Amino acid sequence: MNFTRQSIPDVLLIKPSVNIDRRGYFSETFRKDLLEEYLGYEVNFVQDNESKSAKGVLRGLHFQIPPFAQAKLVRVIAGSVLDVAVDIRKASKTFGQYVAAELTSKNKHQLFVPRGFAHGFVVLSKSATFLYKVDNRYSPKHERGIAFNDLDLNIDWKLPKEDLIVSTKDSNQILFEDIKNLF
Repeated sequence: MNFTRQSIPDVLLIKPSVNIDRRGYFSETFRKDLLEEYLGYEVNFVQDNESKSAKGVLRGLHFQIPPFAQAKLVRVIAGSVLDVAVDIRKASKTFGQYVAAELTSKNKHQLFVPRGFAHGFVVLSKSATFLYKVDNRYSPKHERGIAFNDLDLNIDWKLPKEDLIVSTKDSNQILFEDIKNLF
């Protein structure tokens, strides 16, 4: 596995080794010991989630507030997405900045998103199956979100706005500037 720190160093792009032969391929997609060695701290994933979405579906930008904040390890097993992590840690030098990475079933890349980040993705292919591990359980009472189209964040979702399919909940999230009053 190859770990690469992104423009926000706490976010990691992970490139697993893929062994291909005439039978197909084999890839080790998660090694707790290697991830923790690279991070320098322990991560205990407690829940796996999966979603399948059509082209243009945008999910996010979601996060959970303490004590149910979550780190995530995300990947795509079918299709292609643009995955986005926004730093919402007020004391961080990169507060309000984001990392975007294209995760596909072909490149097999993964993104590690630490606690203190809002997360979202948009499907770029005809459909996509998205998998992710979290290190804290889902708590509806602690779930929050930021408007995907917030002008301060200015995220390029790689698709025209009119092609995006966004839930009512995600269409009515708060602006980034209001994050300062949440914690």
